[in-house]
Amino acid sequence: MKRQLYLYLFILSTLVLAFTYMYLSKQVAFEKKKSQTETKSFNDSITLMKEKLQDADYFSLEQNQMAQEYFFETGYMKLLPLIKESLLAFNDDPKGNIYTGQEKMGEQKFIINKIKILNHRWIIADYSNGQMWGHVLIKYFVEENNKVSFQVMDTFLFPKENY
Repeated sequence: MKRQLYLYLFILSTLVLAFTYMYLSKQVAFEKKKSQTETKSFNDSITLMKEKLQDADYFSLEQNQMAQEYFFETGYMKLLPLIKESLLAFNDDPKGNIYTGQEKMGEQKFIINKIKILNHRWIIADYSNGQMWGHVLIKYFVEENNKVSFQVMDTFLFPKENY
């Protein structure tokens, strides 16, 4: 009787182990397939984001080979911070940054917040006085002594009801 009980317990435990093994091996295979699907999805998303970034950076000095060659002698990487700092230095003027194309309205002056150097000649910038916002297209020149001069090409101040 004891032998039969041990035999039944052995068979039952073998069946439980077999079913557990099958369940766990299928679960591992499912998890592996799921992770491969997620990895593929993430890789596709990364590729899509890289393409969008390349499209967004199409108009930038960092991506424009022809504009980079214009600054071949001085090196465009050295000029990028110089150009940005030169333009942002005008924010310290008590009347505001003159390259926003806007006069001081009330007590708040207009200052430039963000700058994107499009190529060897143009900059687009975002400016505000804390209550009103706008964009400006600026033409710039780098002279031989690395002095930068600016000229406002066009400016747009958003109507107050848009924000």
